Amino acid sequence: MSREISVSAGKPFGLQRVCQVLEFPRSTIYAVRARASTNVMPIQRRRGPKPKMPDADLLKAIRDDLAASPFIGEGHRKVWARLRIVHDIRVSRTRVLRLMGEHGLLSPHRQAQGEPNRHDGRITTDRPNEMWGTDGVRIETVDDGMVWIFSSVDHCDGMCTGIHAAKIGDRFAALEPISQGLLGEFGSVVADAGRGLSLRMDHGSQYISDDFRDQIRFWGVTPSYAFVAEPQTNGVAERFNRTMKEQAIHGRIFKNLEEVRAAAIAFRDRYNRDWRLEKLGFKSPLEARQQRLMKLAA
Repeated sequence: MSREISVSAGKPFGLQRVCQVLEFPRSTIYAVRARASTNVMPIQRRRGPKPKMPDADLLKAIRDDLAASPFIGEGHRKVWARLRIVHDIRVSRTRVLRLMGEHGLLSPHRQAQGEPNRHDGRITTDRPNEMWGTDGVRIETVDDGMVWIFSSVDHCDGMCTGIHAAKIGDRFAALEPISQGLLGEFGSVVADAGRGLSLRMDHGSQYISDDFRDQIRFWGVTPSYAFVAEPQTNGVAERFNRTMKEQAIHGRIFKNLEEVRAAAIAFRDRYNRDWRLEKLGFKSPLEARQQRLMKLAA
């Protein structure tokens, strides 16, 4: 346009006038012309010092870690933590995220849509055996139809203290993981064995029944019901159930109740031993509890 001839003046408009009218900097045009005249292409390279481990080697380590993991659908944070803790590969977490994203290795979970439902408050505890969360899920089998899995999970370190599978998901089946936890953590199921323990649960028919409430009262356990229509207030048990379904239930066909029971028990042991939680500094529930006991004994 700067070389176009003005009809009235009979002269070219000129670059200065054109840039002034369009409010465009002339320096940009001069820089483009200079690069074009020298025929030099800018080199795209990573800024800063060169990393000790090349991307190709790090990508191989990431793939090997995912292949060796007993879990599926894990995100970049757990991979980064295992590389650092198990394999002593210390790299940036954003670099692990970038490589996993570029090669389609990220967890496929969808992000929540719409405005989040903010929950003010804190449901986790600072010490184990102050509060457990409990909930039940239904699983379909070929021979026995729908069966139930009930579990109890510690709100401090995420330890699964009890798990039970049953055909009928009544109040007695819901009490079983609490009984297992009391035997394992408190050593007894006699009167007041769980004194000082709170139990977080929703308003399911099992948990509001007289038999259930009378039994936990006999154990000395304080009931702590989640808010209505706010499942995040029972988020510890809900998150455990989601992990259990993703890692041990979904994608499998169970023949009967016994297969479901075996899968639930195997997952509980694997979860407590190997599942790394970010809130614990990427330690497993069993590691966190053992470290705490060692500190108390020291």
